[in-house]
This record gives sequence, structure tokens and C-alpha cells, in this order.
Amino acid sequence: MSEKGTLYFFTGLSGAGKTTLGSLFYRRLRARNPLVTLFDGDQIRTMFTSGGYSMEDRLRVARHIFPLYQVLTDQGISVVCCSIAMFDEIRDWNRAHIENYREIYIKVNMETLYHRDQKGLYSSGAKQVVGVDLPFDEPKRPDLIIENNGEETPEEVVRRIEAALFPGVSLPEI
Repeated sequence: MSEKGTLYFFTGLSGAGKTTLGSLFYRRLRARNPLVTLFDGDQIRTMFTSGGYSMEDRLRVARHIFPLYQVLTDQGISVVCCSIAMFDEIRDWNRAHIENYREIYIKVNMETLYHRDQKGLYSSGAKQVVGVDLPFDEPKRPDLIIENNGEETPEEVVRRIEAALFPGVSLPEI
């Protein structure tokens, strides 16, 4: 059987930069490995739910998407996933079932999240916001913690991620 793919799981709160960093990482990785795909939590959730954001809805979606990623990685396809997936239960399942699992926690302080607020979640008084009125199980054993409070460009952050994940290897510039 061929070599298994890797799940690169970019996790963190809304506005942390998961999609920005994960997408850039994906493009650079794809330039070197055509067997890689990108999934964003906001996009994938529409495949498994009618748009609910309750704890139960979020857990149900996570329980569907990560076994899909397991199937892909078992077939030699690497996956870059950008999602809150806020439950320890899901991250524990990933570690137990996905052989090549790399968890990248994009950590941002709340002041920065309120300032960025791209989706208007923090300033609008919206309900069912992870980290505000819904709990967030902060990752306890990530492979990498990336502070992303705006001191570096996304390109600089991704190079730092690559240096940690692939010591001595430089991915192609795009």
C-alpha cells in the first residue's frame, strides 16, 4: 500500500487566521505534493448541516468530517483542515485514528480577535460564538502553537510553521 497522507489541522478561534495561514500553507505544500487537498470549516459545514451553530450541531459536523479525512489520509492524500473543531473529544479521536496527524493551534489573544472581527461575531452580540458564549476546549497537546497577534505577515508565520514541521526542508515559493 502507498504511503499515508498527513492531516494538517489548523485550529483556533474564529478570526485567529486558520484559513489565511492554512490556505497559504496548502498552496506551498501543493507546489511540492499534488496529493493534497484543502478543507475550510465554514465551507465543509454546509455539506453536513443546515447551518446550525449549537454545541450539538458543531459536534455532529466534527464527527462526520474527521473520519472523512482519515479515509483520505489512509489513501495517501494529505489534508489541510482549517476549523475550530473545539472539542477535546475530536482532537483525541484524530490522534487515535489518523496515523499522520499534525495539530497546529493558531492562538490569538481576545483583544486581537475583537479588533480583527472579520465576521462581526465578537462585536455584534451574536449568540453561539465559540470563546464567547460557547466553551472552547483549548488544545492540550498540539504539535505546534503559533501566536498570531499580527506581529508577522502570514507568509512569515507559514515559513515558521514549515520550519517546525519540515526541519531542513523549504517549500517552494508561490
